[in-house]
Amino acid sequence: MQHDVVVVGGAFAGLAAATYLARARRSVCVVDARRPRNRFAEASHGFLGFDGSDPQFILAKARDQLAAYPGVRLIEGEVTAARSHGDGFSVSLSGDGEEMSARKLILAFGLRDILDRIPGLEERWGKTVLHCPYCHGFEFGDRPLGVLFRTPMSAHQACLVAEWGPTTLFLNGAELDPESAAALAGRGVTVEPGKLARLVGEGCALSAVEFEDGRERPVEALYVAPRSCLSSPIAEQLGAAIDEGPLGSLIRTDADKMTTVPGLYAAGDIARAPHSVSWAVADGVTAGTSAHRALVFG
Repeated sequence: MQHDVVVVGGAFAGLAAATYLARARRSVCVVDARRPRNRFAEASHGFLGFDGSDPQFILAKARDQLAAYPGVRLIEGEVTAARSHGDGFSVSLSGDGEEMSARKLILAFGLRDILDRIPGLEERWGKTVLHCPYCHGFEFGDRPLGVLFRTPMSAHQACLVAEWGPTTLFLNGAELDPESAAALAGRGVTVEPGKLARLVGEGCALSAVEFEDGRERPVEALYVAPRSCLSSPIAEQLGAAIDEGPLGSLIRTDADKMTTVPGLYAAGDIARAPHSVSWAVADGVTAGTSAHRALVFG
């Protein structure tokens, strides 16, 4: 089946890209596995008009609105393989192996977070173990906050989180350089060097962290910057350049969100840092309109 554009991933970036292409009266197919990165969070904050809304509600509403446009096809599934050819791209789906072609291809399949193996961490992810204070800081304002050290950037993260409340940086056995220690002291951040044994709290709530020596320190929200990886191999299959940074892999794109492969675009968390719903939507719009202009003038 031939389309103008196939979008791989139907969360915020992918749906934004597809919506603008649909409004440009182009045929577009969105293939989505329905596993958005923020599926663990009960509320999304900072997205205009939907502050505090369930992200699944926002996505469902966006899918319904997109489906109303002619020339749009929405598939719940997973793209397992992709290849480029003279006329564009072909992708293969899991299950029945359906194959479809498109003149342009937009990747928006998102990242997968890799959390430290600390008991109690994974089940609180997106609730009281958090990534972004802008997205989930206001609700924990002036409560005891923590930052889990993972890279030297964690010291900078702790200095920022201190804007929302009294903050402790948990080194978890790591070492801190003198410059970072001075910056943390200047922001009033407490530094705990001990290794963590587990997180403590009722259900998904967080009340403290427990150290291996048995001590506990009160914490109601713990911020982490986990390493992340691309949730699909197809960017690599297509030969797109992928950069490795301290937080994980990112697909290299230009200002139009085109990758190093002509006609192949990438949007959302897989192609930028930092991350948020608003940025993902904006990048999706950029990718969608860029792909459309390439269809017109290319």
